[in-house]
Amino acid sequence: MKQEKVEQIIEGIAEKYIDEAARFARNREGDGKAGALRGRPRRFPWAAAACLLLAIALGSVTYAYAAEAKEYRDAVTFFSENGLTLEGLNRAEIRAVYRDITTRRFIYEKTPEVIRRAVPGWEIEQSVPAREDLAALWDRKENGDGLRKAGIRYRRDFQYRHSETRGDTLEKSILECYRDEDLIWTAEFPFYLDDWAAFPEGTVAWGWKETFSYGETTYAWIAFADEVGNVLWQQPLTHGFQNEYIASVLRNDDGTWAVISRGNLRYLCLTCLDPAGKELSFHQTEVGNYGIWNAARLGDGYIVHLGSDNEGDYAHLFRMDREGNVIGDYAYAGEDCVYHITDMAEFGGRVYLSAYAVPVQQDEGGRHEIADILDHITAKENWTIDDEELTSLLRENYTAVLLLCDPGGGEPQTFYSVKGSLGGKLSANEDEQLGWDVESFASSFFSPATSAFSIGGTCRVFHYTFAADGVLTGQTDTGETVCYAR
Repeated sequence: MKQEKVEQIIEGIAEKYIDEAARFARNREGDGKAGALRGRPRRFPWAAAACLLLAIALGSVTYAYAAEAKEYRDAVTFFSENGLTLEGLNRAEIRAVYRDITTRRFIYEKTPEVIRRAVPGWEIEQSVPAREDLAALWDRKENGDGLRKAGIRYRRDFQYRHSETRGDTLEKSILECYRDEDLIWTAEFPFYLDDWAAFPEGTVAWGWKETFSYGETTYAWIAFADEVGNVLWQQPLTHGFQNEYIASVLRNDDGTWAVISRGNLRYLCLTCLDPAGKELSFHQTEVGNYGIWNAARLGDGYIVHLGSDNEGDYAHLFRMDREGNVIGDYAYAGEDCVYHITDMAEFGGRVYLSAYAVPVQQDEGGRHEIADILDHITAKENWTIDDEELTSLLRENYTAVLLLCDPGGGEPQTFYSVKGSLGGKLSANEDEQLGWDVESFASSFFSPATSAFSIGGTCRVFHYTFAADGVLTGQTDTGETVCYAR
């Protein structure tokens, strides 16, 4: 994601952040350092670099130019050196902004917007967990206290039956819904339960079921349970595919359901169901061997996350209209890093993408996210590394990123980042705020003999909230822990 593509910044940035830039410059002139604001958002590293350039310029530019032409040339040079855009400004306004910044007045009406456009995003700073914190974290995990127990949550289970001819086969899936620690309801489904989503009207659940009547066929299934767990309808999707699976189910404003699925490992599909589950329309688009991983509402249409492990493509988005036609195609990548999108949501008229970034690895070796770390370990005698060093390497390798994107063109308008973390789930709460879970590395271990993964560990979950205008409003350590394995 290139800096020049980021054209806008958070609406809430104004005088207090401009004042912060001025204080930063004064601190550098006074004692050569500026204090960090822990627990509060600050500029992303390259934004901080731009601020540093600004401070250097403030100490070296002479302000008393008599000739307008020379002042204009100096102003243009100043804009260029500090990554400021000239777009939308005439000659007089460029000079006025230049004088306003270099004199540290920050009163000219055009100055805030110029500075906004120069700052691509914000970094949220977290403290590195101390040893005693890790011990407490591990104790919570061992005692089962690391799971989040507040709010609405679900638990699934499966029941099997044995057949002499086919062995163990699924009899039913069981979904339990809890509020805090209290069980509210239990529902049963005759298909393998993949996932579910909660809505004010109830819970939609989906999965798949095999049939052997005329050869092996895997049908996608969908069901709906009301607020007390009564299953009001459930049915398969039959579109002529040998196999079909559902990636996401979304609720349209008119009460209909949008089902995003993948057919025969080649087709991106949109099925529209009425509120009672009756199929209204179906559309398919061939996209090749791309997995369909997630989807979200976008205006009157949808945005769909596709990816391919084979192609190393983990941040590819298609935009679809209400009928299922693909009308946009976006890919997110950095010059020196790879993005992995983990969740997506529409909120406040913008698209939010939860992701994490890893540096481009020198030798992928089958573990593309951690190849450089594995090379570091295997270069050691006996391939040994202590857990503390390994956790530090993981924290240096991963950065959680929340991208706030233009719903029309898909371009990032701004972003938040958290070093040493993975981007997690997005959710809207009852206070009309967006929640973002961030998984911060707390412990790890190297397991070269394990076939499923080489590095495992534990992350502590922080929950951040954002207002409708994209401004960060809060941070909470949930006490929850999640596992990491690569």
